Amino acid sequence: MKLSLYIAKRYLFAKKSRNAINVISSISVAGVTVGTMALIIVLSVFNGLETLVRSIFNTFDPDLKITSVEGKTFVPDTAALSLLSNINGVACYSLCVEENALLRYGDKQYVASIKGVDGNYAQVTGIDSSMWDGEFILRSDKGRPFAIPGIGIANFLGIRVNFIESLNIYVPKRTGTADLNPEDAFIRNFIIPSGIYQVEQEYDSKYVFIPIDFARELLEYDSEVTSLEIKFEEGAKEAVVQKEVIRLFGKEFMVQNKYEQQEIFYKVMRSERIAIFFILTLILIIASFSIIGSLTMLIIEKERDIGILRSLGADNMLIRKIFIFEGWLISIFGAFTGIVLGFAVCWVQQKYGLVRLQSDSLIVNAYPVVMKIKDFIIVPATVLMIGFWAAWYPVRFLTKKYLTND
Repeated sequence: MKLSLYIAKRYLFAKKSRNAINVISSISVAGVTVGTMALIIVLSVFNGLETLVRSIFNTFDPDLKITSVEGKTFVPDTAALSLLSNINGVACYSLCVEENALLRYGDKQYVASIKGVDGNYAQVTGIDSSMWDGEFILRSDKGRPFAIPGIGIANFLGIRVNFIESLNIYVPKRTGTADLNPEDAFIRNFIIPSGIYQVEQEYDSKYVFIPIDFARELLEYDSEVTSLEIKFEEGAKEAVVQKEVIRLFGKEFMVQNKYEQQEIFYKVMRSERIAIFFILTLILIIASFSIIGSLTMLIIEKERDIGILRSLGADNMLIRKIFIFEGWLISIFGAFTGIVLGFAVCWVQQKYGLVRLQSDSLIVNAYPVVMKIKDFIIVPATVLMIGFWAAWYPVRFLTKKYLTND
């Protein structure tokens, strides 16, 4: 094996009698390099986007969310809530009420979702860490209720945190009857904004947080909730805790983890990642055809060398290994160069953010990049498999012409 590898290296770096072979070999290395670099960069960008999205969802979505299978609201059982607090891995929980409402601030109106939450909600989701203005305060020391709208809602209505102007909320009466005056069909109450949060455009333009008792008063609820949201303790086993919660609440309730709350989005992102990987792999396969061309011309050129090696006692396996290693060395050199360049590009993007995002609504200004070790293992392995196939094919069939003992 050492002899075949040594001769292959000599063939790779030695000057050929036909300049076209050198050109094709250079093109082969360049094609593998660019394909490998593209795979590393694209997969790292997908890692960055996934990490960014997870951080957004982690700010808004709880670790577990319990909703009713039938109907929109349910009355939480006191005994079940007591047992929930004792489940190993559950840090805290929050009761929530969510409904659509009409918001009015000054002369402007906006349809949004009001989300009534209790005092534990900030601990459950970490929404208080995403404040754009003001603070996440649901009630003052004197018990005055406050609202926290998203920045999308605030910009549309012109809301500012000044503790003077109030936000009017209109909700249709549950027991309303037909009336000539449309305003009599709504329950109206006003509330002062204490802060404005910024998470992501979809959330920022949809939700306004208010105290849960204030929301129940608007919606004519007594003790109903639309969801029960749970925070895990650090180091808790998600699957184990979820099974315990499902066992506690039964089949009448749906218990969703973070992935299940955004299942469609995660599936789409995973599918896109796999699709891009296969597309770039296909491009690598096409680029590897130049390796086939390079080896084909090299075998033809080295016909005399093959005869000399055979006269010196080289068997057919040794001669085939020489040219297989020749093709594989092209893939190895291209893969190594591509990995180095891909790493360098990703590092520069992480450090300086040269490639910028054009949208002002995102929480990052440059494309996020996260490099993972598994990508630096999978990509070279894929490149080397393609390179071995690209080398084996011409060697297997073209050397038959010169290995007459087959």
